[in-house]
Amino acid sequence: MSEHLITGSGPLLDEEGRLREPGYALRPPFDYAHDQIAAPAWRIKDWDYYLVQDAHYAVALTFSDLGYIGLISAAVLDLDAPAHQTTSELVLFPMGRMGLPASSEVGDIDWQNKRCSVKFAHVEGGRRLSFAMQRFVDDKDLEVELLLSEEPRDSMVIVTPWKENERAFYYNRKIIGMQARGGFRVGELFHEFDGAEAVGLLDWGRGVWTYDNTWYWSAAMGWQAGRVIGFNLGYGFGDTSAASENIMFVDGVGHKLGRVAFDIPAHEDGSFDYLKPWHILDDEGRLDLAFTPSLDRCDLIDVLNMVVSDQHQVFGTFDGSVVLDDGKILAIDGLRGFAEHVHNKY
Repeated sequence: MSEHLITGSGPLLDEEGRLREPGYALRPPFDYAHDQIAAPAWRIKDWDYYLVQDAHYAVALTFSDLGYIGLISAAVLDLDAPAHQTTSELVLFPMGRMGLPASSEVGDIDWQNKRCSVKFAHVEGGRRLSFAMQRFVDDKDLEVELLLSEEPRDSMVIVTPWKENERAFYYNRKIIGMQARGGFRVGELFHEFDGAEAVGLLDWGRGVWTYDNTWYWSAAMGWQAGRVIGFNLGYGFGDTSAASENIMFVDGVGHKLGRVAFDIPAHEDGSFDYLKPWHILDDEGRLDLAFTPSLDRCDLIDVLNMVVSDQHQVFGTFDGSVVLDDGKILAIDGLRGFAEHVHNKY
């Protein structure tokens, strides 16, 4: 199936609140504005999600305004143990008032309440992330200070509608493989991220989603044979007939892929066995990956069965190969990342 590369610019939506041009881009092509959206404030979903990892630890930070609820979340993953801790703070009925910027290229977040402090800022040379949460685990507080730099030339931007609702849409950008420096502290534990080994990504999402969705997403990044490589793979995000969000990055240059499928092993009762090896293939014979899991960051948020997030973000390593745009085969050997299966109702 063909992949439509967006050539337009200007407003994201037309006068009726529908997407002007579904497809994909390597840089943000459109302007996003709440006052153009033909939906009530409680249906608008905005979030910034950052992940930083090295060989030993990963930190995930989420700041989101989902209309009738806000979610501030942090996760610390010990990849050696393996073990993880995720803690979330909920904000009732923010309705677009949490201050998420309309662009992934400019605009900052500066928010706090009695428990949390969040500052995501553009600074010279990169993005500075400052995050603090009291009582992250028991009586131990979490402090995170990170600088993400060396932003790659290309990123993955997807502009996706939903067939069942012509005014629902997903405007998303993923920046994969930034250099990460800084560290985090939980109680007496302190871990430093060295820019020579640590990498980070941004998942920037804006839009109006339908209520009940299930998706699959995978991302990995790191150094292989002296080159910075990474990928973004996924499906389940609305009507992707115009384009998928599947792409490989080599030294910041994107190599667009077609559709993919995640083969997740199952138990005898049919439920997924997330910690057994997965297999990921594309529909063009270019991508063949084996995923070896080591840690399942499972988390369930259920507010009166009205707001539900049932997620399995599984961390591990990827091995295999991908055919690049020039026909060369890139071998992937122990690339660190994750693959996830998520069911959300919000």
